[in-house]
Amino acid sequence: MANVCPELLYTGTCHNLNCSLKHDAKFCSVCAVICAPAHVYDAHVKGRKHRTNLSATAAGSSTWLKCPICNVVVSSEVVWFQHLSGARHRTTARNHGLNPSIYPTDAELVDHHRCFICKRSIHVTEWRSHLRSQVHTGLQRAAAQRSKFEQAERDRGGIVVSHAEKGVDFGVVSRANSQKGVQVEVTLASTDPSANVSIVRADTFSTTGSGTCPFSAVIIGGPRVVAWGKSIYVRVTFLHPQRGRFFGRLELTLQDTSRRQYLITRQLRAVVGNASNYELLKAVAPYVHRRPTRWHHGGQVMEGRRPPALDAVMWVKTLEQSYIPAGLQDILKNGSTRKAIAAIRGTFLPQTLINETHERYFRVLLWLEEHRLREDLRLYDLADVQFAKEGRLYTLPVPGLAEKRPSVVIGDTIHVQSSSGKGHTHKGFVHDVRLDNIRVNFHSSFNVVGRYNVRFEYNRTPIKRQHQTLMVRSTSTQRLLFPGPQHTPLDRVVHYQEVPLSLFNGQIANNAPQLQAVKSILRMKEGAAPFIVFGPPGTGKTVTIIEAIRQILHRQPNAHILACAPSNSAADLLAQRLSALTPAELLRCNAIFRDRSSLPDDLVAYSTFKEKHFSMPPISSLVRFKIIVSTCGHASFPYNLGMPHGHFTHIFVDEAGQGTEPEVLTAAIKTLVTPSTRVILSGDPKQLGPVIRSSLARQLGLGKSYLERLMDLPLYNNEQTGRGRSYIKLVKNFRSHKAILDYPNERFYNGELEVCGSPTTINSFLGSSQLPKRTFPIIFHAISGENERESSSPSYFNIDEATEVVDYVEELLRDRSHPVRAQDIGIITPYFAQSRKIRKLLQKERIEGVKVASVEEFQGQERRVIIISTVRSSRDLLSYDAKFSLGFVSNPRRFNVAVTRAQALLIVIGDAYVLSIDPMWRGFMNYVYLRGGWRGDAPTWDTNVPVRTEGDYAAEMQEAAAAEMDALMARLTEGEDIEGEANIDQAFQEAE
Repeated sequence: MANVCPELLYTGTCHNLNCSLKHDAKFCSVCAVICAPAHVYDAHVKGRKHRTNLSATAAGSSTWLKCPICNVVVSSEVVWFQHLSGARHRTTARNHGLNPSIYPTDAELVDHHRCFICKRSIHVTEWRSHLRSQVHTGLQRAAAQRSKFEQAERDRGGIVVSHAEKGVDFGVVSRANSQKGVQVEVTLASTDPSANVSIVRADTFSTTGSGTCPFSAVIIGGPRVVAWGKSIYVRVTFLHPQRGRFFGRLELTLQDTSRRQYLITRQLRAVVGNASNYELLKAVAPYVHRRPTRWHHGGQVMEGRRPPALDAVMWVKTLEQSYIPAGLQDILKNGSTRKAIAAIRGTFLPQTLINETHERYFRVLLWLEEHRLREDLRLYDLADVQFAKEGRLYTLPVPGLAEKRPSVVIGDTIHVQSSSGKGHTHKGFVHDVRLDNIRVNFHSSFNVVGRYNVRFEYNRTPIKRQHQTLMVRSTSTQRLLFPGPQHTPLDRVVHYQEVPLSLFNGQIANNAPQLQAVKSILRMKEGAAPFIVFGPPGTGKTVTIIEAIRQILHRQPNAHILACAPSNSAADLLAQRLSALTPAELLRCNAIFRDRSSLPDDLVAYSTFKEKHFSMPPISSLVRFKIIVSTCGHASFPYNLGMPHGHFTHIFVDEAGQGTEPEVLTAAIKTLVTPSTRVILSGDPKQLGPVIRSSLARQLGLGKSYLERLMDLPLYNNEQTGRGRSYIKLVKNFRSHKAILDYPNERFYNGELEVCGSPTTINSFLGSSQLPKRTFPIIFHAISGENERESSSPSYFNIDEATEVVDYVEELLRDRSHPVRAQDIGIITPYFAQSRKIRKLLQKERIEGVKVASVEEFQGQERRVIIISTVRSSRDLLSYDAKFSLGFVSNPRRFNVAVTRAQALLIVIGDAYVLSIDPMWRGFMNYVYLRGGWRGDAPTWDTNVPVRTEGDYAAEMQEAAAAEMDALMARLTEGEDIEGEANIDQAFQEAE
């Protein structure tokens, strides 16, 4: 097909008399389908798919569109096309001498057109190039092909085929029945007395990407002529032994009296599983993308009273506001990603990152991240809600609050406006957080009667602390930020056997790397660069750090230590492992707004409180503690309380790879160090790094942790000054079975890790009947499920995988020959919605004690059994953005952490076809398949072919899908001359 005119598709009219593009077509923005010829559109809008999509689109539009001619805003693409064809719009355009066919602009962004097919807002200066881009033309191609499929499903030639509305749906089939086979009959009947059509053949094709089609079809009976008053039956059989969702296509080849052949198709669908589970876990309401809450700016803001907790500590220093510069704000509001990066680099970001530019460089990155955080909070705006009066406070239910969606703490602020758009804006302070409710104090003029729109405000205190840290002047920045050979922490490599130690933890006595690390920390020079303990999974880096701290305190009576970690849970773990010290020696310092219930009971005695909230001891007491434990973000407190420079002789940061550089530097590293202060970092640059929400900040370097950046410097890479003198790599893995460790060991750690786990633990599932191969304790269970979302949650869930996960849990708990407790099983899944569904099934089966959480929550932890549900699945071979279908499952560090939590048994459940897009996952699946750990349909690729690390397997998948579509198109047009159809597919191939 020749190229379709985009102006015609997206505005309905082309006014270029010399336009050579195709005009006999219509675009359905609801279904993202290009109908050609144009008359096909009339049949399309009457179909069930269009009606279903129309209702979902009307409820779920997320973008407000503005008409530049009429200066009015409409709420969806559907309403836009109605507005465009309306008499008022055309009259207004005529009165102003303007072309009524116009592209809409995004009402939320300045000078941005909305591309309906890409679902993106594009800056006007890039609009024409966008229409020619590979992504846009690829999506146009898919839209045209979807229309082709849709047309093939329509009856023609006087023949009516049953199951026209929903296709051939076998419903939810039990595994027992699916193994025997289930059948459905499809009927062909004639509606034309003069017609004499025969059925030539009935074929089935899989559309889920699996190699084998679980559907088959046979024509029943003798005569194959579909004559008036006589029906022909086709028996379709579904047969498959495994759980999952299966999709296919039935193609009926028909021939008329002139021997011209044509196709009528029907979609095939079957689900193998437990019907009650699907009913329990199904979406309660269809997913609706949250629309931005309409908000009017300006006017008076009435402010409530701050909570007393905010005044629990008297700070000596005041944090500067450090607001985002106006020029940078303009770039972020009005520029595309590519243009924004170019503008930021050219105007705000230093050309090179050196000691003199470090402050400016990272402050810009912090502003980018803050901007994104503020934008992300808009997802949680509430519209048309009511408050309840409770004493002097006002209570508001906030869905998802218990799961930190959004995260709200005491002292945060919300802004409230009447949903009618009239009256003042009220600024309220959060005084209390209870499960899914917040209690807020407003100005006395607030009227609880009425309905309000609510905006959550980003708490700027943590980011202001980071700006403060970057701006503080220090004489030690060179050795801390950009150390050279003169800053090498050790004069020579310390052998693990020299200088015998009386160990506090006897378990490390025979661990050479751990002993070497402890002794190296004790021998660090003054004025040295940070010493790094590089700790891969299960190698005991935290144990090493704790031993080093205990040795320092024992050997140096005047030592004062600050120990930090990026998260409260990691900081709590440090404090718990140091709890042999007395409360007079150890302080667990908590932020005043931390939820008290999240503090472990055994650390209460080591914490300071003021009434119901955390507080801080006076400076006179603080300086007496031998060791203070804090999160990195809160560890600016010594500086802001006026603690003297050089008070801390040592600063330790555990899990340093998980924090951003400004966050880790906030741990008093830059603010209070003197030449005599030793800094020790521990972590693993190959595991999870900082969580960065801004793609701009990530691309420009904020996603690279301080630990990782240091280890990339020549000081740490040099053979003379690196390993042994600037860092120690721990290599003895005490966690995992060799089979579990081998793949990540080769992939991330150069094969250096040694299996040292207790044989009783790591071999405890060998010989189990649960294993496809009894000597290999890894299972990859290939399953084709379906991504789903519900209500206003953008998080994905997969019922098929959730059911399979809980089946494995039940089978493991029933296995008396290899007993395991529920507490020894961990379930990792990247999506919050999937965690909820799995917990719901566990609750149904009355299973308690299994931890279900994200990869981030499992870092630093281990379980005898780990089950991973990857969730993402796709049956749409037409999807142009197949390489994005993995979401953030495709992340090497997340993969590394997930598969290295297991001690004795690792089970991965996922869609092998989709995961094979990613080279890392493909390599892992090859590893499992070739060693006999595979369950489910076999891989569709050659597992013996080496994986190309930079291989574009998504492109190969697309090519295979395109070839399959081309073959169908050829069959659809074989023997007949449907206007324009023979060329539709070809044109888009050329455009690509």
